[in-house]
Order: sequence, then structure tokens, then C-alpha cells
Amino acid sequence: MLDLRLVVEFDADVHPEDADRLTRRLRTEIAELDVESARLDEGGTAPDGAKGADVVTLGAVVVALSASGGVFTALIDTLRGWLGRQSARHKISVTIDGDTIELERATTEQKQALVDAYVRRHTGGKA
Repeated sequence: MLDLRLVVEFDADVHPEDADRLTRRLRTEIAELDVESARLDEGGTAPDGAKGADVVTLGAVVVALSASGGVFTALIDTLRGWLGRQSARHKISVTIDGDTIELERATTEQKQALVDAYVRRHTGGKA
């Protein structure tokens, strides 16, 4: 079983109500995967290094899922898809046992290389 925390950092131009709505939509998408649970963590905080004036962090999603069966890979693909559908420059930080990866807009090759390495670390080398 993997427990992970997703923190959504919204573009500074996003209104707090819109950010809340987007976070809830993302949680709904995650809940549709084969995860054990996906709940909003209303006590979310900005990750280390985040500039308060540049981003608004309104919450986080805590996800519990099985480490087997490709669910983790499906989750990462869902997050990347969600980011790709957004018109603003948001970021999502995924943290497992203190190991964090930030997903944001980058070239397809850059995203794939980062995601592949992260998935391998948390699936015992199975990507």
C-alpha cells in the first residue's frame, strides 16, 4: 500500500474559489481510479521553496493505493492529463515517504523521463 500526498500549486491569477473547484475536480478524477481512497487535505501548505506571491496553494489530496497493478502509473498519467487540460501554469507536487516530484508544463520528453524515474523508485523498478 502506498500513501501519497498531492499538493496543487495554482497560478497566481487563479481565484481561490476556482482553485478549490479545480482541486475537487482533480480529487474526483483520482477517486475514479482503482485507489483505496482519495480525500481532500484542507490543511495543505505550500511546498518548500514556493514563493507566496507567485502561487496559491489551497489544499492537497491524500491518496492511498495499492503498490501493484499499475494504479500508481495510472495516477501519474491522470495528473499529467489534468495539468495538460489546464490553460494556466499550475504545478502538482507528489510526495511519497519524503520523496517529491513536481509535475508541471515541460517538454514531453522531460516529463516522461522524470515520471519514469519516479515511478521506478516507487514500484521496485517496474514501470
